[in-house]
Amino acid sequence: MIQTTFTDRAVMAELVAKMLWEIKAVHFNAVQPYKFASGMASPVYIDCRKLLSFPRVRSTVMDFAASVVLREAGFEQFDCIAGGETAGIPFAALLADRLSLPMIYVRKQPKGHGRNAQIEGNMPEGSRVLVIEDLTTAGGSMFKFIDAVRAAGGVVDHGIALFYYGIFDEGALRFADGKVKLHYIATWRDVLAVARAQKLFDEKTLSEVEAFLDAPLAWSGRNGGISSL
Repeated sequence: MIQTTFTDRAVMAELVAKMLWEIKAVHFNAVQPYKFASGMASPVYIDCRKLLSFPRVRSTVMDFAASVVLREAGFEQFDCIAGGETAGIPFAALLADRLSLPMIYVRKQPKGHGRNAQIEGNMPEGSRVLVIEDLTTAGGSMFKFIDAVRAAGGVVDHGIALFYYGIFDEGALRFADGKVKLHYIATWRDVLAVARAQKLFDEKTLSEVEAFLDAPLAWSGRNGGISSL
């Protein structure tokens, strides 16, 4: 099923942000910040896996993802779609269906028995692979999967995240250095804009979130988290 409807880029971002709020996949809490595994303190949290539990939302988001890929990368640029273990796997299957392409998935590490495979599925040498993740912060986890695909003989010039933090300079540098064009639908700025427009929080909370987005490590350091990566 090829997706050929090309919704305006800004409209897609706004609608995805609205849907994330509607299904309660995003949270703001500046009083009791969330702590990430890295040690960073953050007033924002997102769980994109919740998209899978809402069929109308899920279908619309995947239509948008297909539109972004076709518009920004092209119609005949890929031989298969790859999803990273575990969150990327269902989204890879959904996007592959939208674009009528084969799908593979990539383990975080070789499984340690049998063929000791890290790539599951059929990926001929030289295949042009689009790697998809539900979200990416600075690209670290996505590049683990990209590197695995490249090591197995695949060619990766593009990646797509349904949601991109868009606040870490390291992310842009990592994709530039890795020669991968990152595509995405929405960012935290889009989510904040919807929260402001719909008056979902008091101004103090919204201002704290904006301060975090402007300088995440500085905000983390002031609120009990790490101040450098």
